[in-house]
Amino acid sequence: MARQERAIRTRKVILEAAGAVFDEHGYTSTTIAMVLERADVTKGALYFHFPSKESLAQAVLDEQLSLGAVPPQPCKLQELVDVTFVFGWRLLTNSLLKGSVRLAVDQCAPPGVDHSGPFRQWADHLVGVLEQARDQGELLPTVEPRQTIELLVGAFAGIQLMSRALTDRSDLAERISVLWGHLLPSIAVPALLTDIDREPDRGLRVLAAIEEAGVDQADMDLSLR
Repeated sequence: MARQERAIRTRKVILEAAGAVFDEHGYTSTTIAMVLERADVTKGALYFHFPSKESLAQAVLDEQLSLGAVPPQPCKLQELVDVTFVFGWRLLTNSLLKGSVRLAVDQCAPPGVDHSGPFRQWADHLVGVLEQARDQGELLPTVEPRQTIELLVGAFAGIQLMSRALTDRSDLAERISVLWGHLLPSIAVPALLTDIDREPDRGLRVLAAIEEAGVDQADMDLSLR
């Protein structure tokens, strides 16, 4: 059991180091040597978990969905909004998430690295949330969940790239708030518009509530599977 726990910790350390290096240098310029130096582990330890740079990059990409987990909300549109704000706040400090996002838009990744995976996974998960919102009477009758979510995922990817380029993401929360200000009136029933919290500090407050309640990340991850 102790050996298994140590292996889990080592894998996490490697992934976090790899995320940081991929974020800083991109896929092509990142080397295994850079990750080894950042993680301060042996080559044998790294290759035990990840036999190649491609497999390491894929593992970093595969962590993205769980890092956007939020507690469920009675109003499913609020839950959808919360996902974007929490993801945005975590992008400011979480090196693994930063690396995963960089890889997702890195067109230089080889065919063996499925950088399109996070886009499909996010769309599939969030379509389910929006369908729950529809079933609860939160949506206008013209809303098509799959089309709406794919628009949201694409728009979010674009604004976080723009925010990174212009301000190193310091204004990302404000940009997310503006995005929802335009999107919500086109999908939500009018009675909900004043009730949905889309203030720029929403993500910070949700994260503080998670920490105060002592909610385990793994417990929230279950809702994403």
